[in-house]
Amino acid sequence: MAAARTRRTTTALLAGTIGLLSPLTLAVPAWAQAAPADGYFATPPPVDMDKLIPDSRQPDKTYTQTKGCVQRSTLGQDIQIKNRPWGQEYLQISKAQDIVKAATGGAGSGVRVAVIDTGVTKHPWFQDRLKSGGDYVATPTKGQQPGLEDCDGHGTEVAGIIGAKPDNPEVGFVGVAPDATIVSYRQLSENYEPAKQNSTAGSSTPPSSSTNPPSGTGTELPPGGGGGGAEGDGTTPGQSNGGRQLEKAGTAGTLKTLAEIIHGIAERHEADVINMSVDNCRPATGSITEGEQQVQAAVRFAAQAGIVIVAAAGNATDTCPQNDQPDARRPKTIVTPPWFADDVLSVGAIDEYGSVAPFSVHGPWVGVAAPGTKIVSLDPAEGSGSLANLTFENGDKASEIQGTSFAAPYVAGLAALVKAKYPKLDAKGIVNRIKETAQHPAAPGGRDNFVGYGVIDPVAALTQVLPSEVGNQAPPPAPQLAQLPPANDHSSTPVIVALAGTAGGVLALLITLFVMHTIRRNRPAETDTRR
Repeated sequence: MAAARTRRTTTALLAGTIGLLSPLTLAVPAWAQAAPADGYFATPPPVDMDKLIPDSRQPDKTYTQTKGCVQRSTLGQDIQIKNRPWGQEYLQISKAQDIVKAATGGAGSGVRVAVIDTGVTKHPWFQDRLKSGGDYVATPTKGQQPGLEDCDGHGTEVAGIIGAKPDNPEVGFVGVAPDATIVSYRQLSENYEPAKQNSTAGSSTPPSSSTNPPSGTGTELPPGGGGGGAEGDGTTPGQSNGGRQLEKAGTAGTLKTLAEIIHGIAERHEADVINMSVDNCRPATGSITEGEQQVQAAVRFAAQAGIVIVAAAGNATDTCPQNDQPDARRPKTIVTPPWFADDVLSVGAIDEYGSVAPFSVHGPWVGVAAPGTKIVSLDPAEGSGSLANLTFENGDKASEIQGTSFAAPYVAGLAALVKAKYPKLDAKGIVNRIKETAQHPAAPGGRDNFVGYGVIDPVAALTQVLPSEVGNQAPPPAPQLAQLPPANDHSSTPVIVALAGTAGGVLALLITLFVMHTIRRNRPAETDTRR
């Protein structure tokens, strides 16, 4: 008997202990939970905020310039690009801008867009709206403010699609949000490489630089003229070779400095929207690197701070294979930052026919899509005041500017317009508005791994009323009952009289018709008898 009581007491204590611990079990942090048996592929592991690193506001190491900065070429001196780019027409950018101007007096006024890229040249069509954010590559060579030198030419073209405002009325090109402020951060460059004997980061001695490109580097550009034709201005080499890759051997730019910049922007409240047309591509192994964890923590911090984060989905190359495997849930290529789709709006590219661009990397992280081929934007050469529509590989081979790098700024610009028109909408609300109003593909849930929720629709994003923003949908109306007078159940006499009268009338009508028919039938015979 005593043993039985002991067992019952032990059972009761055990049950009580489990009851007390069960709430603690629910509170176990996500990062401490067991990983999937096969690793992380389509979905990254939960965020580890312990990986959030401070912003040093300087390069992570000393870099040396090995290629000259982009320059104007002697080719195409008289060629002008006046036509309106197909991407602007396709997205009805002018109409979207008119909507915002009517509501606010400007197209993106008061909105700050951070461009984390190769730097941005002080092109005159930015007016006074281009600000210095920082330089994580090197000290600019000609006394420019940090972040306002673009040796590669990539960041200027990206920023131009977001916020350029030509002063020539004959020019058809214009940025999506031409009244927005651009804040430039130079985070990477293919014209720089790590110094052979690294000194400490942030050394006061600037790396060597050359303003004249070595022969054969292909850094010369045709000049812009602000006008159009079959041929035109070009930009730095490499715009069509897969975009700008982080952690690429022999170049400047790491995931660590990207994480630092994102964290710093959010901590100092320096921007409302972040555009990253840079990424890191690697084979999917089921794991996550430390640099990726740092970026993941940074974008979560920025998203929680109310910043809209836009990133290019990535370009497929020999070193970044396309995700064309049978099982979409197990991509063979991981692209960062797009992999962190909970906090990053990733942008794929379409071509001028509305089809998915063949270079646009597919994946479960793709959020939306935008034009990414036959790009026209600002000429990034120092001192230029015009446009570019070609890039020159190896100095003489011209090719069109293309890539998801140039699809992303269309979305970042749209985010700036939405922010301007709906200032009380938070970052998640802006992203949801862009997704929900996109031209959804014919796929389950209106989303696929090629264009995400579809090609953006700026006019709809600025005008459509979304149930998610006004609360739950209105409840169905209550059924309306017919209000008929009460039935008279006291006497059937009125019904009998009415029926009798109706029957009498019908009988009289029938008799009349019979008589008339008989008279008409006999009348011809009487006439013949008289004759």
